[in-house]
Amino acid sequence: MGIVYIILIVLAIVAVWLIATFNGLIRSKNQVDEAFSDIDVQLKRRYDLIPNLVETVKGYMSHEAGTLEKVTAARAAAMSVHDDKNATLAQREQAENMLSNTLKSLFAVTESYPDLKASQNFLQLQDELSDTENKIQAARRFYNSNVRDFNTKIQVFPTNMIAGMLKFAKYDFFQASEGEKQNVKVQF
Repeated sequence: MGIVYIILIVLAIVAVWLIATFNGLIRSKNQVDEAFSDIDVQLKRRYDLIPNLVETVKGYMSHEAGTLEKVTAARAAAMSVHDDKNATLAQREQAENMLSNTLKSLFAVTESYPDLKASQNFLQLQDELSDTENKIQAARRFYNSNVRDFNTKIQVFPTNMIAGMLKFAKYDFFQASEGEKQNVKVQF
């Protein structure tokens, strides 16, 4: 009878370990999904701010229509990829980086318009957009830290055996675009 109790105790310990491991993997996966959702919330906020910014700038920059059209097109492209459930992380990154670059070019062009730079509405929208960009970066860092933790969890022994059997897959990290990795040229 003693050996039966030992086997039952070992089986109970293994069952508790399997349940705890599975629940830990699910908890980590949900944290990654939540972090990705946080990025989506900030991107949606940016998408909502851009039309107001373009409308504000339009009145001051009538002969810079090409720049405004590029911003509008980049926003539309980013929203399209954002809404596509089959879009890969790389496609999302590319669309968002294109939008960020067109916004940078818009703000560079606005330097030539002192009246626009003095407009309270423009300054408020610029501050909100800047704040949103900072929140997007923070959300991406939070996502990447959750991805790191989850990927580590599914790769270390003995959790990797359970993760492999249950088909848990690695998540990709958000990474800087090639343009953002270039050295900044400073000229005096």
